[in-house]
Amino acid sequence: MSSEEFISKQFNEAGDFNAVNAAEKWCAENGISVGRMQRGDPRGLMYGDFDIQKWRNLDAKDRAALHGQMTGDMRNGPVVVRIKPRSTISESK
Repeated sequence: MSSEEFISKQFNEAGDFNAVNAAEKWCAENGISVGRMQRGDPRGLMYGDFDIQKWRNLDAKDRAALHGQMTGDMRNGPVVVRIKPRSTISESK
């Protein structure tokens, strides 16, 4: 992801999958679709209702079209959501 401005939010909830569950809930509340989980890789993020595949199944064009990424230790946390502000997203995508 380039050096554009991003919204960044960290989730530090303790316990198995608690941080990622909190991050997914925050994304849902903010109209953000989350890609499928793949151990050790980021998860794609997009505003709207999308079915985003695992990172390994996204080609360079798919990855470039994402609005952000979810990274971190999905099992133990912390998990970081990093996404472009909605106002900077072109509706033509």
